[in-house]
Amino acid sequence: MNAMPASPLFRSLALAAAALALAAALGGCATSGSKTGMDDAVSAGLITPDNETDARRRARTRLALAASYFENGQTAVALSELKQVLQIDPTFPDAYNLSGLIYMSLGDMPMASAQLQRALSLNPRDSNTLHNLGWMYCQQKNYEQASQMFDRAVSNPLYPERAKTLMTKGICEARAGDRTKAEATLLKAYELDPGNPITGYNLSQLLFLRGDLERARFYIRRLNNSELGNAESLWLGIKIERQLGHTEAVLQLADQLRRRYPSSSQLVSYERGRFNE
Repeated sequence: MNAMPASPLFRSLALAAAALALAAALGGCATSGSKTGMDDAVSAGLITPDNETDARRRARTRLALAASYFENGQTAVALSELKQVLQIDPTFPDAYNLSGLIYMSLGDMPMASAQLQRALSLNPRDSNTLHNLGWMYCQQKNYEQASQMFDRAVSNPLYPERAKTLMTKGICEARAGDRTKAEATLLKAYELDPGNPITGYNLSQLLFLRGDLERARFYIRRLNNSELGNAESLWLGIKIERQLGHTEAVLQLADQLRRRYPSSSQLVSYERGRFNE
């Protein structure tokens, strides 16, 4: 799928960014992203909450229903609802944004691109749409355009999800093979949102891969000491502690892995001594 060697890092990066892209679509329809789109329009003098049309309000309500169906994996029903949304209000950019994400999840990139570009033409400053276009370009290995979209998204001072877009940009840079840029971008994301487990994990993994073990240990320990740690983060912690020669820490983390995730592939790898996979 990409030019980088297969490893837990890059499998995890892909999954993380996909999850974020979907979350951005859902959020853009019903919660913070929708507010961002509205704020952009307000700042441009196009619309205010008080003068939003009745059609737009009805479309927004129905869009939330489409987003709910999509979140539950009912893509066909979600697309059917979106047709109704666009019959009510054919100029609603959030509807095209969600439609683009649905088609992206189905692997129909030409249709996804058309829908996201339509959303952007209706609201050129919408950071959710820019983020989603960036992730689409990243999947197509068009890394330069992806970076441009991510940069445009985070340049909007009204955008509340800058940390998540920076995280996804770092993921994309890692997929492109530029670990140095990826590390720098993920550090920026971490500064904005140190509690994000995806950022913390992937930053630690990048540091581990280039041999900066103490710093890698710092980030993964913070994650594993929180309720957001999982089998993959525990396994990374084990590998870091092992290379540092911290036998007791390795045994403690392995005990957690065994107790909490007895059926995990990470535990199998630990018990078979496959530390370099």
